[in-house]
Amino acid sequence: MTHIDPRRITREKQIVEQMIRLYCRRKEGNKELCPDCRALLEYARMRLDRCPFGNDKSTCRLCTVHCYKPEMKKRMQEIMRYAGPRMMLYHPLAAVRHLMDELCRKTGKRSSKKNQ
Repeated sequence: MTHIDPRRITREKQIVEQMIRLYCRRKEGNKELCPDCRALLEYARMRLDRCPFGNDKSTCRLCTVHCYKPEMKKRMQEIMRYAGPRMMLYHPLAAVRHLMDELCRKTGKRSSKKNQ
């Protein structure tokens, strides 16, 4: 039986927000989210809420369904290229968990929980 983590979408939302905030603060020099980054964050949250895979989704990079509008996809790729490598410095636990999620999905392995 496939294990579905009920926190998967929540974790994806958190990591996306951390990456957008990191980009906006460090790359753009803003103390608060600028309007463009805030709009992208809201868009990303909406797309995650509507993800057809639900809590059984892969990381967005490995997803077979690319649901972002082209301009939003380009902006998110720019943010991820900048923030992704820096996540190990600013949010190491979230970064490792995200990489583990991706690795497990890529290899077909999933964590099993005994309390199901």
